[in-house]
Amino acid sequence: MAKVLFIVSGATYWVLKDGTRYATGYWAEEFANPYKLLTDAGHEVVVATPGGTIPNVDMMSLRPSMAGGEKGALELEEIIRSAEVMRRPLQLSDVRLEDYDAVYLPGGHGPMADLAWDADVGRLLTAQLLSGDPLFIVCHAPASMLATRIHGESPFKGKNVTGFTNEEEDAVGLASRATWLLETDLREKVHVNYSRGPIWEPYMVEDGNLVTGQNPHSAAVLGDRMLEILK
Repeated sequence: MAKVLFIVSGATYWVLKDGTRYATGYWAEEFANPYKLLTDAGHEVVVATPGGTIPNVDMMSLRPSMAGGEKGALELEEIIRSAEVMRRPLQLSDVRLEDYDAVYLPGGHGPMADLAWDADVGRLLTAQLLSGDPLFIVCHAPASMLATRIHGESPFKGKNVTGFTNEEEDAVGLASRATWLLETDLREKVHVNYSRGPIWEPYMVEDGNLVTGQNPHSAAVLGDRMLEILK
């Protein structure tokens, strides 16, 4: 059975243009669905965060309106509650990539606040990409690619990538309030070959060992692809 490293945001808020602290964290669906798929198949999941901070779930992601109804919200809560690994994360600085068969980064707005600027994230993503081992990143977590830049150059330059779109950010009311937008910075600062599907629809892009997903509904698709690759 495989061992998969989940690199999760430790942020609890994201500072907007006007200085407002927007409450955030990781998005429940993006952690819970791949976690359940992997652990039900017998794989081991290990969680790591900046500084070993216990990850904070974005409470909005547990609202029935965001989780496909009351039943969906309760199922996500139960998966998160049962995931002991979330309560004893490793520090990113202590991670040894050779201990893992794959790496996965769930989103939520949290990565926009911490993973995008974290030197350990930059180092680990660069090493994982160059190793040829599987690297899965969904929704806002491609923000972490910004941390891989050295003198403005990223190893993700030219890679086929997707992530949370400007249109989706606008739909949740944050595009005009954010200090930066993921789609824009992936295109202009990381220089990826960005593509997207319709908003809120699952959309996955695979380029070598790198697999990215556009939005929360893409997380289960990435989880299924992880299972296929880890067989």
